[in-house]
Amino acid sequence: MNKIAISVMIACMTLIGGCGYTTGTLLPPELDSIHVENLTNSVDITQEVSDRRSSYSYRPGLEIDITRAVIDEFIFDGNLTVKNADKSALTLKGALKDFRQYPLSYDGGDNVEEFRIELLVDIKLVNDLTGETMWKEKGFMGQSNYTISGPNSQTESAALNSAVKDIAQRIVERTVEAW
Repeated sequence: MNKIAISVMIACMTLIGGCGYTTGTLLPPELDSIHVENLTNSVDITQEVSDRRSSYSYRPGLEIDITRAVIDEFIFDGNLTVKNADKSALTLKGALKDFRQYPLSYDGGDNVEEFRIELLVDIKLVNDLTGETMWKEKGFMGQSNYTISGPNSQTESAALNSAVKDIAQRIVERTVEAW
């Protein structure tokens, strides 16, 4: 055989073999559904301003937005079916613990150019079949950075929506993947 035929044959064998990556869940087959409880809002708005927080912003209903985003993300992911509490194999419970916004960068005149939004939740996944807590995370974070001027500028609301989507994606990944 000539070198080209050998190269083509090796390339075909490599493509057929694949790399072993799967997008499926690593949960046991009996854990095929989930109920997402409404997150509670446990943000302590009485804390003092610090270097990690330049100001406080209270967002009524933010915990509901996160709950909806997590449910939507589970539906989009497709590895677990979202069901009512009495019919699910798993239950995700949690609380919104903090909503932080602080400056990241300044211009020459000490004006803020870029902000970061961080959402922190305490969450846990419970196996409804056994009552066992499968995992628990404190201070689980989603975030988004945004600039307030220039061609890539965003509104605070758009950045907050990005942070909500980020935390929802991370929660779903944490639930269905065993990394």
